[in-house]
Amino acid sequence: MLIAHFGHSCLLVDTGAARLLFDPGVYSSGYEQVDGLDAVLITHEHRDHVDPAGLAAVRAANPGARVFAPFDLDGAQVVRPGDALEVGGAVVGVLDAPHEVIHDRIELPVNVGYLVDHGAFYHPGDSLAVPEQRVDVLGLPTAAPWMKVSDAADFLARVGPRKAVPIHEAILAQTEIFYRVLVGTAPEGVEVVVLPRGEAVEL
Repeated sequence: MLIAHFGHSCLLVDTGAARLLFDPGVYSSGYEQVDGLDAVLITHEHRDHVDPAGLAAVRAANPGARVFAPFDLDGAQVVRPGDALEVGGAVVGVLDAPHEVIHDRIELPVNVGYLVDHGAFYHPGDSLAVPEQRVDVLGLPTAAPWMKVSDAADFLARVGPRKAVPIHEAILAQTEIFYRVLVGTAPEGVEVVVLPRGEAVEL
């Protein structure tokens, strides 16, 4: 199995029988030119996991590739937990992998995990759901507003793969995501003010 990481949660997995692209989002780059794809698999609708412009470029470069997502997306097949997809020469299981809680005031999208060839590779999206099957290679979420690093370490221990590939790491440089959570969940009457570095602001 060959795996290429295009940043954040975007991975190209080549099983030898199928070429699968996972979660081409806004914090990933370079995947737009990938060709020979059998499928694009999207775990959920957050923009860091699916960028419409990037997806359009992928589709243009791979007109025969099928697109799978757990929500309505133009031209995509909607998947549900329990589905078994036959893609090229690979089998992809769709797992129930609920999006981890960011905050109780933030609505969560439907998130699924994808298990390739009965455990050869597992992409959980924004979930720490552990599959029943043994996992050989794990896409390991590393940083998010819904986790701390010990959560990643505990998830890694629970899954116990042979190898783990850190994903969902670009968010470490995207502080505005964390700020949006704070602004959106601040109690009434509380203003969150993000100060520009090195500049004095009257508060």
